[in-house]
Amino acid sequence: MMWLSMIILVVLDQVTKVMAAANGGVHIEVIPGFFYLNYLENTGAAWSMFAGRTGILTLVSAFAAGLMLWYLLTKKPERWTKAALVLMIAGAAGNFIDRLVLGYVRDFMDFYIFGYDFPVFNVADMALTIGVIILILAALTGDRKAHA
Repeated sequence: MMWLSMIILVVLDQVTKVMAAANGGVHIEVIPGFFYLNYLENTGAAWSMFAGRTGILTLVSAFAAGLMLWYLLTKKPERWTKAALVLMIAGAAGNFIDRLVLGYVRDFMDFYIFGYDFPVFNVADMALTIGVIILILAALTGDRKAHA
């Protein structure tokens, strides 16, 4: 189930990026004043930090995904930590593929939250963010396996 979840997330990420790229740079209003499809090619990391440093970002994401995968396979983490790692590995893999093949990450989801134009992101970014939140919560609550 773990492998299937990772594969589905990476495929979903790549398919949505291809669909967004097919629209080119067209800014599409989905929910007026709140949600737009806005295709961008990001050569940096979150919030375009380290723009133009694709090579180092590619190496860092490969290393991070490898380290998380090693931990997942050797340490046998508990349920919520495992779920967080699956999300984070899939997210890192989705953006790694973009950097390796294209030299940039394709972003397309653009939200305006209370007038603030939140940085444009993609499915891989969502998986990474949700994974990090789950990992933090698991660490704070002392991740416990469900007992039947």
